[in-house]
Amino acid sequence: MRHRRKGRKLGRHPSHQRALLRSLATALFLTERDAELDGNKPKVKGRIITTIEKAKEVRPLVERCITIARRALPHQEVADQLEPNAERHSDQWRTWRNGPQWNEWNQAIAPVVAARRRALRLLGDKQAVKILFDDIAPRFADRDGGYTRVLRLAKPRLGDAGTRAILELVGKNDRVRKTASRPSFDSDVSDTAVKPVETSAATDSAEA
Repeated sequence: MRHRRKGRKLGRHPSHQRALLRSLATALFLTERDAELDGNKPKVKGRIITTIEKAKEVRPLVERCITIARRALPHQEVADQLEPNAERHSDQWRTWRNGPQWNEWNQAIAPVVAARRRALRLLGDKQAVKILFDDIAPRFADRDGGYTRVLRLAKPRLGDAGTRAILELVGKNDRVRKTASRPSFDSDVSDTAVKPVETSAATDSAEA
């Protein structure tokens, strides 16, 4: 019996399962990277294609990482206000570093550092963590959960006919439903007003 053993095994032992989910979550975040600097351009940003079982298993991990990054945003804003604009290791920076303002900045940035370390422990990739905190988290600042969606694909995978699915971030590739514009009959009637037609009898009586 599998009491309190939730989740799918995916044909792997536990350490291999964690490595698989970690790589899938990292791959999803890395699709948001700058392709010009990296050179490895993804087909669609914020989207990966995998089997539907893997997509459903990795979705909670992705949601947890984004939530961790979202909760660190207020602390990051406070730390940015306390941080000076001077260049690092300059005289002005050294004065700020040895003053009491550095202690305030240090207390403000501590939750952000802890959140980044926690995300790095879950993902294991520094570039993915940087993209998560710098690009993805501010995008979902006003959204409480539901950052991803799973879409089943109709065409199965070649080889084993496994059901494929799309795992993507919400708000990046949203589908817009287009509604057909209905004609307004009131305007048509007002534009084409019906004029009375004079009959021959009416014209004869008018001439008489």
